Amino acid sequence: MMNEFDQRPWGSYTVLDEGEDYKVKRIEVLPNKRLSYQKHQRRFEHWFVVRGIAKVTLNGVEKLVKQGESVDISVGASHRVENPESDQTLIFIETQIGDYFGEDDIVRLEDDFGRTEQS
Repeated sequence: MMNEFDQRPWGSYTVLDEGEDYKVKRIEVLPNKRLSYQKHQRRFEHWFVVRGIAKVTLNGVEKLVKQGESVDISVGASHRVENPESDQTLIFIETQIGDYFGEDDIVRLEDDFGRTEQS
């Protein structure tokens, strides 16, 4: 099975496994980059940090999630992950649980790369 790989402005992701009701991704966030502040209507996410420190914003509250720690993102929760490190790529494993995993389930509230629906 060929793993799906996608390069993004903030880093990249690789789909490690997927089934009818789940998807697992390895996500790399480059130093000092962050993903869009977003939410999903059809999936729950679990993030497990394997390298670096993730600065996670969850419903407006920021917290640091260190290597070996995890965070859960409930359906409909506004969330963002950021790599505050200047010299190390952040790597985390994202497990998605739900009934739909398409990119069109992403509602971007803020984005450093001009990808919000409002713009």
